[in-house]
Amino acid sequence: MSLRTGHIGLNVTDLDRSLAFYRDVLGFALLAEGKEEGRRFAFLGDGGDQPVLTLWQQAEGGYDGGRPGLHHLAFAAESIERVGEYEAALRAYGVDFQHEGVVAHREGAASGGIFFHDPDGTRLEISVAEGAEGAPAPHESAPTCGFF
Repeated sequence: MSLRTGHIGLNVTDLDRSLAFYRDVLGFALLAEGKEEGRRFAFLGDGGDQPVLTLWQQAEGGYDGGRPGLHHLAFAAESIERVGEYEAALRAYGVDFQHEGVVAHREGAASGGIFFHDPDGTRLEISVAEGAEGAPAPHESAPTCGFF
């Protein structure tokens, strides 16, 4: 038996704010939404009818990268140009980035991307497997995606 990711579920503090971010800025489609007080949620997809990301309004504090659990959520883009388009949309939205522009996953790597946080502080990455040749690597001896 081989497992694959079915969907990612994130606890959020404000569903409306997070839904606006993931739908309007990152382009996920709203598949279903629960609006009952105390049970608010949103299922987001990428064009099909299966959820890719689910948001659950049941958190009271922001993301804590120092606690066990999710380290970061990485999305794959189809091209380095598309990563640049996401970066522009995120900058227009006012997102703070961990690094300036596209960075390589490690020194000399062809893979790389952008690293930033969602409205609750969850660490996010949008990257490509190739196309980031020549981009700087923030950490010479460790993977970029592991230390932000």
